[in-house]
Amino acid sequence: MNPADAASAANVAPAADAATASGPAPITADPVPRVVAWEVTRACNLACRHCRAEAAPGCDPEELTREEAFSLLADIASFCRPTFILTGGEPLLRPDILDLARHGTELGLRVVLSTNGTTLRPETVKALREAGVKALSVSIDGAEAASHDRFRGVAGCFSAALEGMRFAREGGLPFQINTTVTRHNRQELPALLELACRVGATTWDVFLLVPTGRARAADEIPPDEYETVLGWLLEQSDRSGVSIKVTCGPMYVRLWHQRHGSSVPLTGGGKVPGGCLAGDGFAFVSRTGQVFPCGYFPVAAGSIREQPFPVIYRQSGLFRQLRDGGLLRGKCGQCEYGRLCRGCRARALAVQGDYLAEEPYCTYRPGES
Repeated sequence: MNPADAASAANVAPAADAATASGPAPITADPVPRVVAWEVTRACNLACRHCRAEAAPGCDPEELTREEAFSLLADIASFCRPTFILTGGEPLLRPDILDLARHGTELGLRVVLSTNGTTLRPETVKALREAGVKALSVSIDGAEAASHDRFRGVAGCFSAALEGMRFAREGGLPFQINTTVTRHNRQELPALLELACRVGATTWDVFLLVPTGRARAADEIPPDEYETVLGWLLEQSDRSGVSIKVTCGPMYVRLWHQRHGSSVPLTGGGKVPGGCLAGDGFAFVSRTGQVFPCGYFPVAAGSIREQPFPVIYRQSGLFRQLRDGGLLRGKCGQCEYGRLCRGCRARALAVQGDYLAEEPYCTYRPGES
């Protein structure tokens, strides 16, 4: 399903237009995103079984032009200085990617790039650094060639990614490893952690699969295993030589508090994990300029071809709903951790058809701390 069509197909709470009959409301100082990701292209040299973007070998003819991209970057820099992720598809296949990275850097954004690692060469690493790219993320979903290549659909991509990470390390460009947990690689997590340490990754970012794009609910680990995996990651975070981060598994917040007994407010910084950031600290811009709460949440809040990004982020009804923890339903609305964790809003939408519904894969019963 295309993200633009998802709102009409899902039973979701309505999102009000950013502008009222009398015109847009005044822009205020808050809120602002801490992270913005832009899908620069759908083009990719791999065929991953879980691809959110449903990437293809060629680019989308409706992708944002260079001029539109520069306008997006300027609009973002006009009201905030987030980490700005260039993603795809495979962003290194976009011909003007270095110009985009350079322009974002000149505007004061912290530009990073998400890649499958297979096209990295020493000269690529050097050019990315010179363009101001501060770090990379490289997707690794199997601890060995057989599992990774099968998952990503192209023989040889595991060895190519390892070589790409070596070039990044030797070229002085920091990188993290991103891993999506599924039924197919659940047992490889210890080996993947060891791999992240061995290759010199700064961070291991573990994604809990959301069934969007090519991903299917049948690929997800069951709810009770979510708790087991998150608990294991929490234990490893205290002893591992690499920083461990969890994405799309906001229940990790509850486990962290239950383990540490801390009343420190969750900010998402340092070693204190944060909850779901969809629309509340994070935004995703598609290759055609639609703005989403996150890349796994296929309901658009607006298009930068129709409204400036700051107006969409601050004023859309969809984003306002997601920022209001009091609207959460079911267990999430009753849970003592609800406003910290918030549950994965994209998974609630994908599984239950309602982005304000309770997190469907959380096994916790409120009040059991």
